[in-house]
Amino acid sequence: MLPRYFTVKNYGDHEINIQKSRFIAYIARAETEEEAQAFIQKIKKQNWDATHNCSAYMIGENDQIQKANDDGEPSGTAGVPILEVLKKKQLKDTVVVITRYFGGIKLGAGGLIRAYGKATSEGIDATGVVERKLMRVMHTKVDYTWLGKLENELRSSVYALKEIHYLDTVEIETYVIEEETGHFTEWMVELTNGQGEITEGALVYLEEDVEK
Repeated sequence: MLPRYFTVKNYGDHEINIQKSRFIAYIARAETEEEAQAFIQKIKKQNWDATHNCSAYMIGENDQIQKANDDGEPSGTAGVPILEVLKKKQLKDTVVVITRYFGGIKLGAGGLIRAYGKATSEGIDATGVVERKLMRVMHTKVDYTWLGKLENELRSSVYALKEIHYLDTVEIETYVIEEETGHFTEWMVELTNGQGEITEGALVYLEEDVEK
């Protein structure tokens, strides 16, 4: 699992008009090639009357799956420019379909490359990008008398508070970067005078909005 990476927030769409042609960007997260292909087919079915439904996707921790499709546009003028935007923005597990409704004015090879790149870039900006950080969920069980102090300390720290469970004792869940779990445990022991029970939980990704 990667310690951190960028991807799109989720699903989004955005339309621009260039020389009377409509370019509609459809963007989604896809963690497998099957998911990416299913999304492409869904958009093609939805826009069956479009002139072109060009697409690209980049999937895998090492971007090992990269595909681009011009869907009838001149070779290299649609799918590749879409893929290049994904590479430039360093987006993983992302699929893009650009639907074009031809408006009657030919753009030429250079114009098409710019148009598909612009539609992709603006579509991603409209959808939003997140950085996914791999975090360890740390569980801290303490007596209720420690709750106020620990909550205040955590909220003013670098650690993100996940949830507080109010049971027989209080259980506080905190997101901690994997390499900092040792330091976090020591800090909790110190804050609770050794009266806290600190255990490691699951590894999960925490998402944070970023400008890309």
